[in-house]
Amino acid sequence: MSRRFDYLADVEVFITVVEKGSLSAGAVVLATTPSVVSRAISRLEARVGVQLLRRTTRRLSLTEAGLLYLEQSRAAFSLIDDAERAIRGQEGALTGRVRLSVPTTYGHYRLPALLCRFTRQYPQVRIELSISNRNVDLVAEGYDLAIRLGQLPDSGLIGRKLEDARLCLVAAPDYLRRAGTPRSVDELPAHACLPFVMPSSGRIGPWLFCEQGIDREWIPEARVQVSDDVLGTVSLAEHGMGICQTYDFIVRERIQSGRLVPLLEQSGGRSRPFSVIFPPHRQLSAASRALIDFLTREVADQAHTPLNERHAIE
Repeated sequence: MSRRFDYLADVEVFITVVEKGSLSAGAVVLATTPSVVSRAISRLEARVGVQLLRRTTRRLSLTEAGLLYLEQSRAAFSLIDDAERAIRGQEGALTGRVRLSVPTTYGHYRLPALLCRFTRQYPQVRIELSISNRNVDLVAEGYDLAIRLGQLPDSGLIGRKLEDARLCLVAAPDYLRRAGTPRSVDELPAHACLPFVMPSSGRIGPWLFCEQGIDREWIPEARVQVSDDVLGTVSLAEHGMGICQTYDFIVRERIQSGRLVPLLEQSGGRSRPFSVIFPPHRQLSAASRALIDFLTREVADQAHTPLNERHAIE
């Protein structure tokens, strides 16, 4: 009698190739050759009767049917993982893999302490972390979760807010000695400001203020503009090149050590939201659900824990 699911190895090859972006990269992970990988995908396409991948000499791309098959097959493998763990009866011995995409702000200044605690609690969960300011396509690129800044677009993704990250204006003491300290937002045009060009629009991101209870946006103009990585504005400010607006959690330690000085605190109080997002139709693995619950529970604690206490905890 033939087995109903003897082709599952080919499905695993298909998922791996999509996640790694090429036949050769997938072959390396699977410890085989690109030709063997190509034949496996061809067998799978013959079985389902549709083309799943468009293959050229330069790149791979999913067909519409391939995107649907990828999402559903990932969900099936996640269910198998959950079933195996359930019958082992190993409560707390969570296993699995989570592919997570995060921006540089979170990847360098929020996640390290959080993931350190998460991996101690769940040592058998493997985290594949991509730190980049590019908004990945979660389904097409094989990510389980992503952390993103700002209000979520109407993209069909599900989001759970992690925090409203407080913004602050900072400059180095050396800059302030040379240029003076601004006393109001209206004095900022006379200073060297360090704006960031938003990758989504190609425009300078506005600085957010609150003056006498009224929200205000101001577009900084400057000779030096930073793109791609917003952390560049902080590095330039720390070296005395000007003033930048960033998140409190990024510069809190620099302020406490005196490397940066907070400015216009009477006009502060604004924030931007960070959320963890995931596709709505995918069956999340137990590892992904555990990480979502952990992050939403722990971020608020980390956001409000004093820096000296946080170091003691870590």
